[in-house]
Amino acid sequence: MSGLRTMVIGNENCVLGYSLLGIAGRVANTPEEMDEALSAALATANVGILLISSEVAALSRARVDRLKVNSIRPLVVEIPGQDPAHGLRSLKDLVQTAIGISIGN
Repeated sequence: MSGLRTMVIGNENCVLGYSLLGIAGRVANTPEEMDEALSAALATANVGILLISSEVAALSRARVDRLKVNSIRPLVVEIPGQDPAHGLRSLKDLVQTAIGISIGN
């Protein structure tokens, strides 16, 4: 299974941040864009891990939840976004917990 890669679907900041790590992505701000990005990612044979930010996952909640449970490849992982109101802890909270110190306000 060599050659598998990671892809991200999220807002502009999320995709930009992951691109700095060398991870390709697609921006989605509407349910239509989310469905299009998700279909494109699923049709790409070498995507092994698909990261989806929580805000964008909410645009197509039923489909994302089905994929998280049923998809073997790609592995679909919902990642925290900028807004912790979507049921996941924010990335800032996760980092603060991991290192044990407060970051910013």
